Amino acid sequence: MAATRLKIYNGALMRCTERALASLAEDREPRRLLDGVWQDNGVRYCLEQAQWKFAMRASHFTPSQNVTPSFGYRWAFAKPTDWVATSGVCSDEYFRTPLLQYRDEAAYWFADLEDLYIRYVSDDENYGMDLSKWTDTFTDYVEAYFASKIIWKLPGGLERVDAVNKSMREALRVAKNKDAMADPTKIPPPGAWPM
Repeated sequence: MAATRLKIYNGALMRCTERALASLAEDREPRRLLDGVWQDNGVRYCLEQAQWKFAMRASHFTPSQNVTPSFGYRWAFAKPTDWVATSGVCSDEYFRTPLLQYRDEAAYWFADLEDLYIRYVSDDENYGMDLSKWTDTFTDYVEAYFASKIIWKLPGGLERVDAVNKSMREALRVAKNKDAMADPTKIPPPGAWPM
């Protein structure tokens, strides 16, 4: 079943041993707390924690016309607004040749090449923020993260903070492991030793 905002909220509330919401319009303090986590980029925080395949985007970048570096690398490449984390910077469109000579600063990548191919975690509506693409384990992690952000504000929550935080760390570990296992089969390169 695809993730929805209501499902995420109810999963978080279940971890907090709170009653589920009937809808996102229900006027209860737990819903307002969860809204706060959502609006405070709670999902983006979760996307930053790994190189999730469902949120991965590959793009071709050319130098920015608005920025000219005064020293060092010749070109500046503006990071897109949906950028969350960089996965790989390459000099070819097949991502076979990693670029090791570049610098990542604030809103730009700097390099001497005029074309960069970059894979990055995106929070665009068609990538990381498309809840229908989320894996069950990532959804579970987001629910646990949201629960960890609100538990201490709920009645009796202080007694459950450690358990909820432990549950969140475990959910992140499982989600990262499952995501990593989804990589395509890799064949090691041939050895350089003579036969």
